[in-house]
Amino acid sequence: MSQAVNSNDDYCSFTLPSDLSQGGLPSEADICKDLESSSAAVKRGALKAAIMAMLGGEALPRVLMQVIRFCINTEDHQLKKLMMLYWEVVPKYQPSDAGSKEKPKLLPEMILVCNALMNDLNHPNEYVRGSMLRFLCKVKDFEILGPLMASVKQCLEHRHSYVRKNAALAIFHCFRLFGTKLIPDGAELMERFILAETDICARRNAFLMLFNEAEGIAIEFISQNVDDIMKFGEGFALLVLELTRKVCRREPAQKSRFVRVLFQMLSSDSASVSYEACWTLVSLSSAPTAVRAAAATYSSLLSSQADNNVKLIILERLEELKKKHSKVLQEVLMDILKAIASPNPDICKKVIDISMPLVNSRNVEEVVTVLKRELLKSQDSDLEKSSAFRDMLVQALHSCSSRFPDVAEGVVTTLMDFIGGDGALNVVIFVRAIVEQYPELRDGVLQTLQNSVSDVTKSEVMCITMWILGEYCVEAESVQSAFDDVMSELGEPPFIVVEENKDEKKEEQEPTTTTKNVVLADGTYATQTVYSEPTKKDMEEKMSGLRKLVVEGDIFLCSILASTLTKFCLRMNKKKSMVVKSLLTLCGFAQVASLKGSSQKSAAVDSHERISLCCRMLLDDKTSDMLKETWTEKGKVTFSQLLGVMKEKKERESKSEEEGVVSQADDLIHIRQLKSGTAGGGDIDLDDGSDLLRATGAQGGGSGLDGLKHTYQLTGFSDSVYSEASLVVNDYDIKLDLLLINRTPDALSINVELSTIGDLKIVERPQMRVVGPLDQVTLSASIKVSSTETGRIFGTIVYEKASGEKGYINLNDLHLDIMDYIKPATCSDEVFRSFWAEFEWENKVAVSTTITDIHQFLDHIVEKTNMKCLTPVQRDDGNKSLFLAANLYARSVFGEDALVNVSVEQKGDGQLTGYIRIRSKTQGIALSLGDRITKVQRKVEEVVKEESGEGGGGGE
Repeated sequence: MSQAVNSNDDYCSFTLPSDLSQGGLPSEADICKDLESSSAAVKRGALKAAIMAMLGGEALPRVLMQVIRFCINTEDHQLKKLMMLYWEVVPKYQPSDAGSKEKPKLLPEMILVCNALMNDLNHPNEYVRGSMLRFLCKVKDFEILGPLMASVKQCLEHRHSYVRKNAALAIFHCFRLFGTKLIPDGAELMERFILAETDICARRNAFLMLFNEAEGIAIEFISQNVDDIMKFGEGFALLVLELTRKVCRREPAQKSRFVRVLFQMLSSDSASVSYEACWTLVSLSSAPTAVRAAAATYSSLLSSQADNNVKLIILERLEELKKKHSKVLQEVLMDILKAIASPNPDICKKVIDISMPLVNSRNVEEVVTVLKRELLKSQDSDLEKSSAFRDMLVQALHSCSSRFPDVAEGVVTTLMDFIGGDGALNVVIFVRAIVEQYPELRDGVLQTLQNSVSDVTKSEVMCITMWILGEYCVEAESVQSAFDDVMSELGEPPFIVVEENKDEKKEEQEPTTTTKNVVLADGTYATQTVYSEPTKKDMEEKMSGLRKLVVEGDIFLCSILASTLTKFCLRMNKKKSMVVKSLLTLCGFAQVASLKGSSQKSAAVDSHERISLCCRMLLDDKTSDMLKETWTEKGKVTFSQLLGVMKEKKERESKSEEEGVVSQADDLIHIRQLKSGTAGGGDIDLDDGSDLLRATGAQGGGSGLDGLKHTYQLTGFSDSVYSEASLVVNDYDIKLDLLLINRTPDALSINVELSTIGDLKIVERPQMRVVGPLDQVTLSASIKVSSTETGRIFGTIVYEKASGEKGYINLNDLHLDIMDYIKPATCSDEVFRSFWAEFEWENKVAVSTTITDIHQFLDHIVEKTNMKCLTPVQRDDGNKSLFLAANLYARSVFGEDALVNVSVEQKGDGQLTGYIRIRSKTQGIALSLGDRITKVQRKVEEVVKEESGEGGGGGE
């Protein structure tokens, strides 16, 4: 039995439009007939049909001679290009008998083909020569390339650079495949060529061959031309950097030979060369001079590049540099801070995260000045990043003030101007911490805060402001002043607006129209109609912000105000005039709580109790004596303890980040393919493994065997075609590799038809392939993902035998796991609460589990949902709690936020009850995460089986 020899798999390096095969391809006889036509357009169509048929598995032996006879001497450029594609896919060897060990012989017709190729290599048109040289870079047959080598070498001396640069690539390709067997003097030939060459591209291609095939000559060339490297172009410089990494990875002692070249490349006009030189230099040397030069170049690139993605990449490199060389990076801190002016909030956040740990006593004033300037700029509401950016700046200023008291006073003065804006909550939280930490600034800050009460418009900010005044106004003068300011803003009770007559109110709300006659400038008369809208009442216009919040029924604010007024009176030894005014005001608060408490019933009850307790303290001396110390002193003590706990938590987190794995002298040699992503190394590895892993979508912490976890069986073992699928998720893209095994003794033409459900889009579909008997083939498909909504991939295998018999196999469905897109993230409590109030999609899951420990249940949910717990959980066995409430947070790769609140209670019988509430901005992530939690919460030991890939087979 003869076996057809076809090299499509080796030479298929192009694509043709699929509409050529619509309606069926012409037969071999029709193709041969069209090739005899005198029209170039008809020949082109016939040649395209022949190429498509060969890619589909047909041999078409008669077409080869027709192409040689009627197309090989054409002058039509498009037909010449199609012929090069045809030479790639056409069978070039005679069929050999099955089981024969003899090497297949070249077809006699290929001698004519080689002659035609040689004619094009000697063609007077330089572009015909160049295109033929490019085509030779795809040929892998020794019998074809051998007769052409003399012509290729002659092209190295051609007058036109286009021919020379492609001739250098052709020499490199041939030498890489067959070495000195085909070109005995290949390395010396290219060495002579590169020394005499003046064209940038041709020199780069010649160096590429020396880089791969004659490394010693390449290094010697660099040593002789160190001062001229930057004149050889960007591509040449990048090759030098790659050679540097390759040599130093193998022989670390060679580092000193390349340091001078790297320093020169730092000042290159090309951003890519400077960037590559920076991290290569830092990898080779940890000397302060090298790190300082690299940091300066990084900061210069950060300021000069306009692309946001480039800036983010540079900032990541600076962050890696900061871990080991923070002191050196402090010298370029101000240059890094220039990037904070970018309109992109992600860049600004990254810059602040890098800069804050680098602040010291020498540069803190300059840093604070920059942050203040940007804070004032952020007042422009037209900016996209204004609100979130302002919060980041306030937190950065807070960090600087906490570490360096000398700048705290100036920072507070600046921030007080924003107490009535969008970032007021962060501002007042910062002020609260400053008042507690720096007693020497307390008087000035309290006076400024009193003057700013009228500017506050938000309830949360007003509550904290009142608490600060009540706790820290201790002196008689400051207490009296604060009391007068608060009462002035509140006004006289009652705080209930009396509704007017409905008819009068309706009449006032209706717009009015007034018509009158006027005299125009030219002396003529005209009628003027004035349309006026109803205006607000004068009382509402003059109502202060504090009184307006109370009148609108803010019960919680009323209880805070009641506590504040009570503290004022207690510190003034219950001064009669203050007590009377306070009692009248408290009665007004109680009236508000009773009338406006329908929507806040639980808060209304608590407010009534708190207001009643305040009244008792003001009226009963015994009660006030008993509770005075608790109300006036314990609040500050508790808040001081809270600040201490938060400070210790930050120190622990920073300490854990600094602690890293230290490489020991007897550590094993790390091979990227065999080690997990968590294996550590002492220095920045010259191997590009981490970059390759990120580019291919591999996650850290796993080895290459982890890909087997995402391999699913699509058909049964008894089906005619067995199929498996391997899913590789890389953020927005999914690569689907399909393994197809022909289980029949016949050759099959197999086509895989795929479809999707959800926010999935098939970008590249699998191509139809011909699979031999008991043979196998791997097909690939690319799928685009736009959200974390649960998606499903399904499809059918359609196969056809040579006899025309067709068969169909339904594939098992593939379900995408939301855990491939969810990443743990962190945010502040204020941001979490704002997201929780903003997001409208909620999924409520009842707790149903066999786990009996609340902390074990929380750890199980956190692990299985790939989220981060934001709530510090006390695990003190001595005082075991039966109730637990915690907030979890995560972000998807698409920028979607996922919020989870776990509320669990342990009953007397040991069973856990409660609810898990999920909130998100989109419906998909809320439903998908809810399904995931429902599935995994059952039991810790239970192995959760994913629906995707389960089952035996499809079914024909």
